Amino acid sequence: MKPIAITMGDPAGIGPEIVARAYAQAPELLRGTFVVGDVACMRRGAQVAAGGRPSLAVAQIEDIGEAAGVPPRCIPVLQCAPAAGALPPLGQVSAAAGRLAADAVLWAAQAALRGEIAGLVTAPLHKEALSAAGVPFPGHTELLQAQAAMHAGVAVEQMPVRMMLANDELRTVLVSIHVSLREALDAVTRERVLETLRITDRTLSALLRRRPRIAVAGLNPHAGEGGLFGREELDVIVPAMQAAAQDGLDLHGPYAPDTVFMRARRGEFDVVVAMYHDQGLIPVKYLGVEKGVNVTLGLPLVRTSPDHGTAFDIAGKGLADASSLLEAVRMARTLSAPSAQA
Repeated sequence: MKPIAITMGDPAGIGPEIVARAYAQAPELLRGTFVVGDVACMRRGAQVAAGGRPSLAVAQIEDIGEAAGVPPRCIPVLQCAPAAGALPPLGQVSAAAGRLAADAVLWAAQAALRGEIAGLVTAPLHKEALSAAGVPFPGHTELLQAQAAMHAGVAVEQMPVRMMLANDELRTVLVSIHVSLREALDAVTRERVLETLRITDRTLSALLRRRPRIAVAGLNPHAGEGGLFGREELDVIVPAMQAAAQDGLDLHGPYAPDTVFMRARRGEFDVVVAMYHDQGLIPVKYLGVEKGVNVTLGLPLVRTSPDHGTAFDIAGKGLADASSLLEAVRMARTLSAPSAQA
């Protein structure tokens, strides 16, 4: 197996800390991985994670092949960009932190696209810090989409991606991601819904080794109640489902958004396709962010991340939980396994 890269995230947040804690808590799971980021920032994160006890050593590696030779209880870190001068202050938005975080993701994305790594697990970014650093993307998903499109020599529109948030109780895939609610409503088109259904079916068929049972959430209350509360279900969502069903997809709905997630959690469906960001993510996050994993679907690479943000309010306090990051590593290993790629 090729190694999995873990990007350190925004160094002013909890990213380096939870990465270090993951290496300390689950060394067997983390075997065959390495960190992409800044060595000095990772050493600070390791000290925070240790909480006054001796911290794991941080070993700088020069290339991917050196990661396997790092001794046990040691975190291999590839310095992907010029080292930081002064460390970015913890808990504060800064262009310097945003630049370091973005450089790590760019390096790992390009390595994955070249086939040098099996996939990447991304610790959290801060959208304001990215913007301050001049990065023209609001988050990981859009940045990775642009890199994949450039690598393939196609327009971004020809590299459609979707976000899936998953835990051991519920999976949900989103039609739109980081846009305003008004823009999200406009994004509920027959073409986008159909594309989402196909991407969801393709990815989960590989993961589950069978066709997934896909439930579709309506956009309006009560899924429109036959057009009384809106016609998007009748005019957009159902026609998209009918087109997808011709390809053999196992589709159900559209169902009222206030009940479909409970039905999926009980095991009636494998995944719910939600029409916009908060509709799909609130149910999953309510079940516990420590269990959730964010997966980007549609990319020619494996990318997962923990289901939480940079948590500037607790950065440096030794309170951050690495559970979601560990789940993201497990998911990345599953998705990058040969059986999932077949």
